[in-house]
Amino acid sequence: MTDRKQSLESIAETVSDYREGDVARITPKKVDRWVSQFPDDIQDEILCELDYVLTRTYISRETAIAFLRNLATHEKFSGGKPKAFWKRANLLDIQLGGNSQRELLAMFGKILEQEHGLTLADCGSNDGPFVYLDDGLFGGGRVLQDLAAWIKKDAPDGCEIHVVVFALHSGGQYYVNQKLAELKSLKKFKITWWRILEIENRRYQKNSSDVLWPTKCPTGALADTYIQYITQQEPKYKIELRSPGSIGGKKSFSSDKGRTLLEQTFLDEGLRIRSTCRNLPESMRPLGASLLKTFGFGSTIVTFRNCPNNCPLAFWVGAPWYPLFPRSTNTDAFMKQLLDSFRPRGSGIG
Repeated sequence: MTDRKQSLESIAETVSDYREGDVARITPKKVDRWVSQFPDDIQDEILCELDYVLTRTYISRETAIAFLRNLATHEKFSGGKPKAFWKRANLLDIQLGGNSQRELLAMFGKILEQEHGLTLADCGSNDGPFVYLDDGLFGGGRVLQDLAAWIKKDAPDGCEIHVVVFALHSGGQYYVNQKLAELKSLKKFKITWWRILEIENRRYQKNSSDVLWPTKCPTGALADTYIQYITQQEPKYKIELRSPGSIGGKKSFSSDKGRTLLEQTFLDEGLRIRSTCRNLPESMRPLGASLLKTFGFGSTIVTFRNCPNNCPLAFWVGAPWYPLFPRSTNTDAFMKQLLDSFRPRGSGIG
């Protein structure tokens, strides 16, 4: 078996449950079609490194269920009495956009039933803690928006909040903590964070970060235009480059050489994608969505549910680009909610 064929098959197997039931399964042929959009001489290297990365950052349905099952029975989380804890706990359904919280609550409800004989309707009490469940914390905007609105309007004074996500980016966590601290003059509350993966992406830790963070500026006309845009147009930003030599604290990359290859290649392609896909919002940076004028967020976290727009544009943008991970948008989620409202409700976990 050639190295290329092995990489194609391994990537397809790793992400085989991506949006299962919503999109066609990602096959080796589809992975090959995607990577064929890159320069011929580096395609095999891209596949090899991406295969390595995805085995460490892709969160499958099986991994998610195992995490939620552990959460349901976790002694430390529950204070030593899991069933009593969950009977008191208030599971928040407050997400203002998307379907992730609703779908994960349905999964968790089935697990609670299996482990403790409890339904979601059995949970909740006036003096119980609150649990906010979602698949990921990236920039932190969605979690902040949901929790801030709830704290201001509905949260009781003196409450305990557990934020549970599959993947947590440290920069987003810092941002949410800082902004929510401003609300403590209105109500008293305590937040505790729980996750499978914690990804370092804070600016002052860029040299030991776990995201795609380029070591050098790209070159060429598109790059020159973009660099001029982020550094000379108001608001102006200073380009932050990481120093070479690190594969990050989580060791998500096989080597600095492999990491640098993905960073620079996805940055170059992201610039081209931005120039050809005119309908992209301004905040869609080459390496992923960010409100800051940078090269992009750079996450490599993809879950069985969706590919965040904080990942490189080369992962998920559609026509004329061929995406590896076709993304579900908030519009898609709204339409799904609308259709589901006409169907009998279920909460199976597969």
